[in-house]
Amino acid sequence: MTDKISDAAAAAAFRRLVTHLQHRHDAENIDLMGLAGFCRNCLADWVMEATQETGGSMTKDEARAAIHGMPASEWKQKYQTEATPERLKKMKESVAKNAAAS
Repeated sequence: MTDKISDAAAAAAFRRLVTHLQHRHDAENIDLMGLAGFCRNCLADWVMEATQETGGSMTKDEARAAIHGMPASEWKQKYQTEATPERLKKMKESVAKNAAAS
């Protein structure tokens, strides 16, 4: 199915997703993990891996800053709230679904 999406369209959609996540600070990583099984940090890791696989160089910190729009430590300090037991449970259940699908 994804073969029908051009690289240019995929790149444009990816940039739009990153911009969207950079403006939706209320959508915290733990909540994204709980609902979708991935978060900003996952996306940053995928970007870092893809960059390295295509001959580029990118560190984890560089990738996370690119996705967060600022250093990840700064984003965390400004926007991350306490992980409640309920949020942690939902995240763990979502991660388990990802593992089962792999």
